Formats: sequence, structure tokens, C-alpha cells
Amino acid sequence: MLRPFPGFATYPTHHCVTGSLKHVYDCHGYPVSEDLLLGLGRGLGFVYFHIKGTDPFYGGRANVARPGEEGLEKTAGRRTGVTVTSHGTASARTAQDALRELLQAGEPVMVYLDMGFLPYFDLPEDYHFGGHVVVVAGYDPDTGRVLVADRDKELHPVGWDALEKARGSPYKPFPPRHTWYRFGFTAARPPAPAEVREAIGEVCHGMLAPPIANLGVKGIRKAIRETAMWPQILDPDALRRTCFNVAMFIDKRGGTGGGIFRYMYARFLGEAAPLTGEPRLTGMATELAAIGDRWEQVAAAFATAAQADNPADLLETATEPMGDIADLEQDFWGRLGGIIAA
Repeated sequence: MLRPFPGFATYPTHHCVTGSLKHVYDCHGYPVSEDLLLGLGRGLGFVYFHIKGTDPFYGGRANVARPGEEGLEKTAGRRTGVTVTSHGTASARTAQDALRELLQAGEPVMVYLDMGFLPYFDLPEDYHFGGHVVVVAGYDPDTGRVLVADRDKELHPVGWDALEKARGSPYKPFPPRHTWYRFGFTAARPPAPAEVREAIGEVCHGMLAPPIANLGVKGIRKAIRETAMWPQILDPDALRRTCFNVAMFIDKRGGTGGGIFRYMYARFLGEAAPLTGEPRLTGMATELAAIGDRWEQVAAAFATAAQADNPADLLETATEPMGDIADLEQDFWGRLGGIIAA
């Protein structure tokens, strides 16, 4: 029978990574909020990039696992006493054998995959995003079907072949490379106040002093300049698709929790106030939520542009609030860093 593993609960989540982590943490008897996981994992930022052969991209995440980056999953684990190990392979057979072994042991498994290959999404045929994360929460070895926990409250039956096609997707810029995670909860604990402060300080530093101009507040300003040039470098279909994607990866549809992760991080700051003994974080949370509202205006404008006869005509309108947003964030992260360092 295709049923969820014992003790596995389902509920809606905001972001695929933090939501999947929460599912795993909760299943092991360590309940924690998504917002806290995002904050402890140094997960908020801003990034703009345009890699050759792909569409331009706006993102609100930071600490994405890659060379030189620990990854939100491991950083949050380190600050909660949870051992987190990542595994990836170019061998589909090796990945499948490892997944089957864990599932046969009744262990929910967090995996990266391309959401464009998941049958329960209603996405354009040529849409691909391999940075999506789900938990495989049930398994029938007789049929090979699995149950997938995603951001909604339902568990989704998925065939083994479809799952593996999604895990092995070659599409750039985020091929999932059959990545999966294992967790150890024997030393799980609440985060220490110093760890919470450290995590906040890291996000402030990343927003204000990024290593390259595509990141942080500098990245917001660069995105404004680069977006103005899209009509010269993108054909009409790519421009329309890019406007749609930018809107989706700012608002909640793309798994940001809305406001390009600013709403989630604002709630984290609210949780951090009693954890650190710093009541001023409550007021900072309110300020960041208001900045999230400004980002939602940007998302709505890009969504309108994606539906317009000529999206190029609306790009300036879409990016107009972003200059003020960059100024607001420059001031916000500077003051927050000062509070945390005090």
C-alpha cells in the first residue's frame, strides 16, 4: 500500500527547502518553524544573474549549496545540533539504489529535482527548475510508486520513472544531480542566542558587502540596470517568459513565502527577539515586512508585463520601485547589523 511513513505529517509550507526540512525535523520529533530554519541557515539574500543559454533570474535566497557555500540545510543543522550530510552522483543507478535503501527502511528522504517533470504541477511544457526540493514520504516497493510531500498539504503519488527523470534533469542553471540528504538527530537542540545573532549578522554582511555585484543590495541595483537592457538581448518569447518567472520568484507562487523571502525573514526576526533577548528585533521585523510589500508591487508589475502585448513597454514601471527598495534595504541591513553587534 502507498501510505506515508509512520509519524509523517503533511501541511502547507512556504519554501521548498525550509518546508522539506521542517517535514523531516517534525517527523523526527523536533518541531521547528520554517522561518527559524531560514534565518538560522543564513538563507535570505538577493541575486541577479543571466547565464548564457538561460533566462535572466531574480532570486531572494542566499547560502545555496555550491563550492564555497555550506548550504542552508547544513548551516541550519549545525545551529540546531542536527547532523546533515548531502550526497550527489552522476550515476542514476547509484542514486536509485541509495534512495530505495532509505525508503525501504522507512526513512523520509529529502531530494532535489526538476519541478518541470513533476506530474502534479501545471507548468508550461518547456519549464524547468532543478533547484526544487521535496520529501519522498512513502514508498510501495511492489509498484515503485512514491508519495511526495511538496509545499501544499496533499501528498502526491508519483511513479518511480517520473521521480528519477526529475532527479536526473540536465537542464541549467540548476541541474539537481540526483542530490539527496541524510540527517542525524541524536544531538538535536535549540539554537543558542549567540548562534541566532551570528546568523543574522551573516545575512546583514551578505546584503551589504557581497563578494560580487550580482548579490545583495548591489545586486538589486544591478538588476534594475540589466532589466532595462532585456529588450535588446531577449527575443519576445524569452522576454515574456522572463517577466513571468521574475514575478513568480518574488511572490509566493515561487516558494518565497511572498515578498522575495522578506515576509519569512521578518517572522524569523520576531522569533529571534525572545531567543536573543533583543526586543528591538520585533520592530525590525515590522519594517522588513513593509519592504516585502514593496517587493510584491514589483512582482505584480512583472506579472502584468508578462501578459502585455509588448512587455518591454512595462519594464521601467516594473523596476521603478526597486531603487527605493535598494535604499530601504541598505539602511535596514545596516541598522540591523548594528543592533546584533551591540
